[in-house]
Amino acid sequence: MFNVSIRNGESREFSEPLSAYDALRALLPDGTADILAVEVNGVPSDLRTELRDDAVLQPLTFEDDYGRHAFFHTSSHVMAEAIMSLWPETKFAIGPAIDQGFYYDIDLDHALSEEDLASIESRMRKLLKKRARIERFVLPREEARQLMAERAEIYKVELIDELPEGETISFYRQGEFVDLCAGPHLMNTGPIKAVKLLSVSGAYWRGSEKNKMLQRIYGVSFPSKDELEAHLAALEEARARDHNKIGRQLGYFTTTDYIGQGLPIMLPKGAKVLQILERFVEDEEERRGYFLTKTPLLAKSDLYKISGHWDHYRDGMFIIGDPEKEAEEDVFALRPMTCPFQFQAYLQKTRSYRDLPLRYNETSKLFRNEASGEMHGLIRIRQFTISEAHLITRPDQVEEEFLGAVDLANFMLDALGFLEDVTYRFSTWDPNNRDKYIGEAEEWERVQDLMKGILDKSGVPYETTPGDAAFYGPKLDIQTRNVFGKEDTLITVQIDFQLAQRFGMYYTDRDGERRHPYIIHRTSIGCYERTLALLIEKYGGAMPLWLAPVQVRVMPISERHVDQAKAVEARLRAAGLRAETDARDEKIGKKIKEGQLEKIPYVIILGDQEIAEDKYAVRTRSDGDIGKMSPEDFLARLLDEVARRVNRP
Repeated sequence: MFNVSIRNGESREFSEPLSAYDALRALLPDGTADILAVEVNGVPSDLRTELRDDAVLQPLTFEDDYGRHAFFHTSSHVMAEAIMSLWPETKFAIGPAIDQGFYYDIDLDHALSEEDLASIESRMRKLLKKRARIERFVLPREEARQLMAERAEIYKVELIDELPEGETISFYRQGEFVDLCAGPHLMNTGPIKAVKLLSVSGAYWRGSEKNKMLQRIYGVSFPSKDELEAHLAALEEARARDHNKIGRQLGYFTTTDYIGQGLPIMLPKGAKVLQILERFVEDEEERRGYFLTKTPLLAKSDLYKISGHWDHYRDGMFIIGDPEKEAEEDVFALRPMTCPFQFQAYLQKTRSYRDLPLRYNETSKLFRNEASGEMHGLIRIRQFTISEAHLITRPDQVEEEFLGAVDLANFMLDALGFLEDVTYRFSTWDPNNRDKYIGEAEEWERVQDLMKGILDKSGVPYETTPGDAAFYGPKLDIQTRNVFGKEDTLITVQIDFQLAQRFGMYYTDRDGERRHPYIIHRTSIGCYERTLALLIEKYGGAMPLWLAPVQVRVMPISERHVDQAKAVEARLRAAGLRAETDARDEKIGKKIKEGQLEKIPYVIILGDQEIAEDKYAVRTRSDGDIGKMSPEDFLARLLDEVARRVNRP
């Protein structure tokens, strides 16, 4: 006999092993319709999970991340089944659930059109009406390979070949469709009531440009048509605020095929906002006791071998030279991070405990060889700028310095208006994946306990995510989402207890002994280009005054007012405001409309009456005409708004 209970609910004893689904049916005979997955003793699980010992179950619905994941994952299989029925020759690669839906990568001879997507969608709806049961089965590795080879699923065979011999491999079957898959899935397709295929794009197999280009079909699904319609309306709003669209329309950045994907050109408006942000960050860091460095953009492979990046990060680096000929000639790599460069600054002289903490900061240009399918606008690019710093500390200073780094990050988030938009993630190591990390298990556990204690003291509301730590230490990731709901890391604070030893970094302690310092790796605003993208999306291109590339546009009514308008522009510039004059021979109504479309915060209109009265006729982006103001009052208003960094569009 063993006991199964619902968390904070019903409990029952069973004499034979049974699935979580059957247990829930027994415990909740009238309440299983919305259950999509389950937690077993706190671990998210497929409903088919077999229970043998005492178990506490928590039903998961579409409102829960894991329940939604099972829902979307099943939807991707329904889409694959529909594609297979329409084009039996299709070869299937991978089809995962993602945050906002699902996709499947397929190999098909013809390029899919909008009409093809509509056909797939229609076939999916017909399949869903069958409420097909989804069965899980397992096979030994060789039998699994044979099954996929018989079906000519070349991509599945490749995946199986990489698994260890003797591995037992799971499959899921619905109707005629069978897929190599670890799950989770629904018990049947009945809960899926509404689907929409959103787009198709190219994606290299396994993200490598050396492999074949596949077609990636994105879709979304919901338990009701009303939820789907609400989601599609939200998507329309997101598209209207997408930085990739309005950032180009407003002249913040552009790209060109001649330069390459993930390598944006910052136009004057975008470059100005980045300059404002960089100066703001560097000034604040200097106020907090940081020392600025400027280090090279590339280094010999020797440097990255010491740090461990050559072994753990090389696939993401741009390498200059042939690694196979290192014995004969130098091999360089563009830097994906600044830490080993700043360590050289520390190593320039001997250090005492009195010298610590030592805080090095740098506005760093970094380079990462992102996969083509991963890049998007300014969110994820191959060359980017980051507010990077390394705090070299004694063990007794780690807590204070870590809390200081978190305080600086929150200060920046508040200044930008992001503080309410982020979540905090404590990223720890995975002891079952030792090849991913350096250092001993005891050290990892000790430092993670230290960091957890610091985070608890900070009051930051964090979640723990095992397996996402850097290869040299645990970290706090401050997460945000773009308008489409895609999550990315904005700011990171890491505790490094290993690289100082690798680089021979010491300080002489109070007792005269030489000891290795701890190092805190941190960003204060993260990637500047990503921050710019998020600012454009948050404010719909209408930047707050303190960040606006053009804060005031002076508009003379006619040609005879141009000289006076130029004088007003000069006065505003002398006061530190970013102003320009629209001296074109156009009607004032057209100038005002264009200024509104360009999201200019303030417009001054000058004509005979304003010049005679020494007043400005003022319009704001949000309120329109606000009447006339004296030059002194106008300056005072804007300078106060800039000084307070008011975050309103």
